[in-house]
Amino acid sequence: MEKAWANVEALLLADDPETFVTRQISEVNLEFGGIRGDRHFGITSKADSRQPMYPRGTEILNRRQITIVSVEELDRIAEELRVESVRPEWLGANLLVKGFPELSKLTMGSRILFPSGAGLICMGENQPCTLPGEEIQKHYENHEKLAFRFVRAGYKRRGIVCAVERPGPIHERDEVQILINDIISPMQ
Repeated sequence: MEKAWANVEALLLADDPETFVTRQISEVNLEFGGIRGDRHFGITSKADSRQPMYPRGTEILNRRQITIVSVEELDRIAEELRVESVRPEWLGANLLVKGFPELSKLTMGSRILFPSGAGLICMGENQPCTLPGEEIQKHYENHEKLAFRFVRAGYKRRGIVCAVERPGPIHERDEVQILINDIISPMQ
């Protein structure tokens, strides 16, 4: 199993029921289910367009408890969109990390471990959609079609979704260890 390291640059919370946009916070206690008060908190969730194999609204395991993006990938998205920056809040992210520039390519089953002992399991790439693009558009009104262009710019750069495997506190500036799952000899 390959190991890598990254630093937590920001922690964010989506606690406004009217929007997916997050706000920055300084620390959080991960629980089974995610971050209490966040719009994606819960051990289960309702199936939606991302799970077409189940009827919409069916209760399923919540694989999207935590959303993580990287500084490096956000910079590449901004560069492709020709805007100054793309903020993690605009994408509804819960964590912003720096030092692992290929975050979106992290294999399912990989682990992200925090100094407190808390741990996340990668459930896969977060597919880009137009909603974050519409949020980006609000901040760059002179740029055309950012909602549509974001889908292309965010492909393989949109970050990952995770579930809490082990609860515990996490903080800004935590150095995290990333255990990269090997598909041929996977971690259990």
